[in-house]
Amino acid sequence: MKTGAKVAVMVALSVAAPAQAEVKAATTVGFELESKIVVAATPGEAYAMLGRIGDWWNPAHSYSGEGANLHLDLKAGGCFCETLQGGGSVEHMRVVFVQPGSVLRLQGGLGPLQTEGATGTLTWSLKPAIDGTEIVQTYVFGGYVRGGADKIAPIVDQVMAEQLDRLRAKLNRVR
Repeated sequence: MKTGAKVAVMVALSVAAPAQAEVKAATTVGFELESKIVVAATPGEAYAMLGRIGDWWNPAHSYSGEGANLHLDLKAGGCFCETLQGGGSVEHMRVVFVQPGSVLRLQGGLGPLQTEGATGTLTWSLKPAIDGTEIVQTYVFGGYVRGGADKIAPIVDQVMAEQLDRLRAKLNRVR
């Protein structure tokens, strides 16, 4: 198979295959999730798209239902926030570590996890791969969760893997 054909097949497979998602650990007080994808983009392009979160995050997993209301400031102290009607707003997470093209880390509780006495750390690690960029998404969450964090870990894992799949689809369309 010629090199161009191999690349086309690899890109097609990376678009079709869902993120490799895993609940790495889960207890009543916390969980660790990990998902991996490869995108047909450079680490710089992938990192820039993380900052355009409203373009790829599923608006069904927002308070407003509108992706245009989501924004992510790619700097330490930056906000993954959402604008609501009537002057309201939501801080989903706060940016705590930025290494452009390599690592982006946020802390906080996503969606309904905000109502619990717990918090999480979401990290996207990017590294060059043969076919573009490998993105590893981890979400480590812990604290007091009514009913037990282990009960919600599989649901959160599905939602987070969906977000990563949407990021991959967006990046593979942009090229």
